[in-house]
Amino acid sequence: METTNLAVDWFGIGKGLGGDSLALIYDFGIPLLCGLFVIVVGFRTREPRATIVAIIFAGIVGGMAAQMDFLSDTTAETITNYDGGQLTQMDTDQ
Repeated sequence: METTNLAVDWFGIGKGLGGDSLALIYDFGIPLLCGLFVIVVGFRTREPRATIVAIIFAGIVGGMAAQMDFLSDTTAETITNYDGGQLTQMDTDQ
């Protein structure tokens, strides 16, 4: 019986670490890589047009990473509406 409880604890720890590392990637990893991308493009090309395009592209990618919760909700709603169903929210107040 003790091994079952131990396995449940390990699954809970792994699930918690997965959520934390995902938040770490979205909040810090992607913006850091976007900034690095702009710096590398700027120094490698030494051309303002390429650097401006890199800034715009990095802003789009960083903005989408920052709004990942909104994008996932919107995508789920769009798919549900396309399939002819209705998206319902569960009421947790009751």
